[in-house]
Amino acid sequence: MSEPLLSVQKLFCERDDRVLFSQLSFALAAGEIVQIEGQNGSGKTTLLRILSGLSRNYEGEILWRGEPVTEVREQFCRDMLYFGHQAGVKAVLTPEENLRWYAALSPAIDAAAIPEALEQVGLRGFEDVPCHSLSAGQNRRVSLARLYLSQAPLWILDEPFTAIDKRGVAAKEQLLLQHAQRGGSVILTTHHELGIHGPVRKINLDQLAGTSA
Repeated sequence: MSEPLLSVQKLFCERDDRVLFSQLSFALAAGEIVQIEGQNGSGKTTLLRILSGLSRNYEGEILWRGEPVTEVREQFCRDMLYFGHQAGVKAVLTPEENLRWYAALSPAIDAAAIPEALEQVGLRGFEDVPCHSLSAGQNRRVSLARLYLSQAPLWILDEPFTAIDKRGVAAKEQLLLQHAQRGGSVILTTHHELGIHGPVRKINLDQLAGTSA
């Protein structure tokens, strides 16, 4: 059995004197999709921020390809794409300019694919409109277009289907499945019932609050 891409060992997180999760351990293999479940306030977003390196409010260990993330931070950041609640786009730039800026950060990204990525998220015709003139949902789609460009093996996605219609959701589900079939891995939260035809492992944080997993 191959070594997991990501390994979480005995993760503990407390917020406002309340334990969100304790002794949380799991491994994420190449080609696997893991859905984090739980009620509002259970710590889903907190966990994803911890896994992506945006929060260090935890105890335990996180390994990337067998090495502590703290020791391979630069490589981990290159190998990971995080999609959070905030759109994460520059308002003064257009959707195309935002994606060209993103592509410039990674030599592996083909900037020629940007028009197709924008079309895939329903932004055809808005390529040259400054993002401050777009709706919140459209700005979120600009960020979501990064999935069509990313070569990162690990995707960490927090509610990626928000503000997306049924047709768009089906297309994004297919994209996640294709990423896994290519050997990538996905950790996500969503209130949407996934229609992916394939194994999706679920981890429920409600069952881990203050308990041993």
